[in-house]
Amino acid sequence: MRNRGPSTALRPGDPLLHVECCLDPTYKSQLARDVCRGLTQPQKSLPSKYFYDQRGSLLFDAICDLPEYYLTRTDTALLRTRADELVAFASPSDVIELGSGAARKTRLILDACLRSERVVRYVPMDVSEAHLRDTAFALRREYPGMSIHGIAGDYERHLERIPTGRRRLVLFLGSTIGNFAPRDAENFLRRVAAQLSPRDVILIGMDLVKPIEALHAAYNDSAGLTAEFNRNILHVVNRDLGADFAPEEFEHVAFFNTAAAQIEMHLRATRDHSVHISLLELDVEFRAGETIHTEISRKFRRADAEALFAAAGCSLERWWTDERGWFAEAVATKF
Repeated sequence: MRNRGPSTALRPGDPLLHVECCLDPTYKSQLARDVCRGLTQPQKSLPSKYFYDQRGSLLFDAICDLPEYYLTRTDTALLRTRADELVAFASPSDVIELGSGAARKTRLILDACLRSERVVRYVPMDVSEAHLRDTAFALRREYPGMSIHGIAGDYERHLERIPTGRRRLVLFLGSTIGNFAPRDAENFLRRVAAQLSPRDVILIGMDLVKPIEALHAAYNDSAGLTAEFNRNILHVVNRDLGADFAPEEFEHVAFFNTAAAQIEMHLRATRDHSVHISLLELDVEFRAGETIHTEISRKFRRADAEALFAAAGCSLERWWTDERGWFAEAVATKF
């Protein structure tokens, strides 16, 4: 059980809680560029990071509790087992999380910091400002002595906003690294490493290659939550760019691409129709059966992880997996 101490009422000007926003005014212009570029290609696409407005973040939190979605359970159990060892290795003064969401798994690491009597500052970064603020306020109540510096921003564009610290532990949990194409993953990790010193530590969750049946079930859940999460990106484009997508006219499609060792998610048009995006003054034609590619989720082997870290100027220091070898926590430092 956590040593939470007495509950504290949060007041404006709380000296231990600060949330800064890096999104406006650039967010909509970046979204507009990404949507225009993605929907005018032969294979239409939308970047998966736009799933995560407040509604999308809540849907993803619900997906994490589904029986088919092994990732969160396996990842959580592994972090619970290894959290004390991680904190002992990293000795952090700051715990920085990229794509923090509800920070459910992060609490295991914060609890390990408490057990080691280590006072840390928590720095969550998330693209949903509303979700970030909700999480930051909840954590201040649970950990009344902990300082929180939240950053509402895009970790692909705002890494320079990560504050300095004596010894920083950077978390990139839940196999989010798998959402990047191989070259993009290298470039992203290289940019993360550029913000760090050799004494800092990076932990990255990596989903591993496993039986196709388990992968298919995880991304095609019987409750339909992943389908609704996938379609949420159309709600985001409607709201922020004045589009008139009818999300119910797109089917969720998810399958494992064996050659690329990745799950691919698409939205497939159920009929011929046109979509108007008013802020772009753009009309997009869809044929029945045509898809929008919304996400990849790559599955790794240890050799893949070693090559990825090496390309980014980092060394793999720890490789922790569950008993089935379905998920890994990869711990690295800069060369």
